[in-house]
Amino acid sequence: MHTVVVGTSGVTASDVLAVARAGARIEISGEAVAALAAAREIVDALAAKPEPVYGVSTGFGALASRHISPELRAQLQRNIVRSHAAGMGPHVEREVVRALMFLRLKTVCSGHTGVRPEVAQTMADILNAGITPVVHEYGSLGCSGDLAPLSHCALTLMGEGDAEGPDGAVRPAGELLAEAGITPVELREKEGLALLNGTDGMLGMLVMALADLETLYKSADVTAALSLEALLGTDKVLAPELHAIRPHPGQSAAAANMLAVLKGSELTGHHQDGAPRVQDAYSVRCAPQVAGAGRDTLAHARTVAERELAAAVDNPVVLPDGRVESNGNFHGAPVAYVLDFLAIAAADLGSIAERRTDRLLDKNRSHGLPPFLADDAGVDSGLMIAQYTQAALVSEMKRLAVPASADSIPSSAMQEDHVSMGWSAARKLRTAVDNLTRIVAIELYAATRAIELREGLVPAPASQAVIDAVRAAGVQGPGPDRFLAPDLAAADAFVRGGHVVAAVEPVTGPLA
Repeated sequence: MHTVVVGTSGVTASDVLAVARAGARIEISGEAVAALAAAREIVDALAAKPEPVYGVSTGFGALASRHISPELRAQLQRNIVRSHAAGMGPHVEREVVRALMFLRLKTVCSGHTGVRPEVAQTMADILNAGITPVVHEYGSLGCSGDLAPLSHCALTLMGEGDAEGPDGAVRPAGELLAEAGITPVELREKEGLALLNGTDGMLGMLVMALADLETLYKSADVTAALSLEALLGTDKVLAPELHAIRPHPGQSAAAANMLAVLKGSELTGHHQDGAPRVQDAYSVRCAPQVAGAGRDTLAHARTVAERELAAAVDNPVVLPDGRVESNGNFHGAPVAYVLDFLAIAAADLGSIAERRTDRLLDKNRSHGLPPFLADDAGVDSGLMIAQYTQAALVSEMKRLAVPASADSIPSSAMQEDHVSMGWSAARKLRTAVDNLTRIVAIELYAATRAIELREGLVPAPASQAVIDAVRAAGVQGPGPDRFLAPDLAAADAFVRGGHVVAAVEPVTGPLA
């Protein structure tokens, strides 16, 4: 099994994906263990002094003015975890929780938190044992980090609360730790606070969304090309010299992908046949511009994610010169903004895909295709309601595109009076990515059927490769009406698994 080594300088997106989705094992480097021990010495020295130090010998948030005596400090750390583990609602997905916990471990190992090495090792041991804390949908405002979700993870570290075992069954965390031979942690000064203060949940979801959207944008380029082909459109608008004079890199990449898919097609270039068209509709002609803008948004979001992956997010932090200083680095605004931005871009990509599907189904705009791609229109409804489903998904995506990060709400007796709502932005982005996958799948389903209905015209080799792969995956072609939901589910699985890209790349070479 792949092993991820966590040091002091952060982790990569591929590390997060390996741990969250592939169950990679975690090791803590010797460098990180040394940094943890050195920072802990600083915290222990401050804890022994009579002067109060925030997070070490004081209360938290609006209660920071109280100096806590040494005999109560262990209780203070336990209490902050127990009281902050206040989430409600459905359980969050296993991959999200694993990413959340792994990213908190990443910051702990930076040596800026003052946590003991044994606490970090226990975090790694829990992840390696396949134990996943139960984290709930609601509870994070994305300021002071993802407090409630991280608290539920810290509760498992203490052997309290509920967790999911390797078999997927939810049981008391103490039982699961005992079976795995893991000793629960007795938290000391600052450790409870250090386990809770981070943007780890929203960052983990951003990293996974970026991975999913990278494949989805390539898949959307392919389905757009198939729709252009099915509509007998022109590929001249994809010429690289046209996109070079508006030098957005994402736009050029999207156009190049579409052009590669369409190479060798007998269906393109017929826009002057029959009723001549000067231009294709925007949803066809402007596909690279819309998808390209989304790709550039992905690039910006990836830059933000990489910076955050290299960061140590905690409050207060231990500095190399021995100072322990309070700060606002836990604020989720940088991550929250790009999460919202990605939801906007995804909604627009879904919207333009739906417009192409609708055009394929409308006999007045499809240039010779049967109404709704039906076998016997009137007796058969064809894909009429598949487009309804797609439209419903697009409508929801427009609602999900409303920014969460603009909706701060005060908390903690006005001490935390401006919050990022980054967790909420991440949660709705996950739904948007799911919906976009379904929207692209429906366009794929319609476009492949439409191409097969163009008898006597041979599609591009790459297009035919997609059609062959889709049919082999159990997605049926043209014919009389049948129970449609299984076909759409199979198309969704095909897109979700990255099979659209896998089908064309042997013909086109790697897509951009």
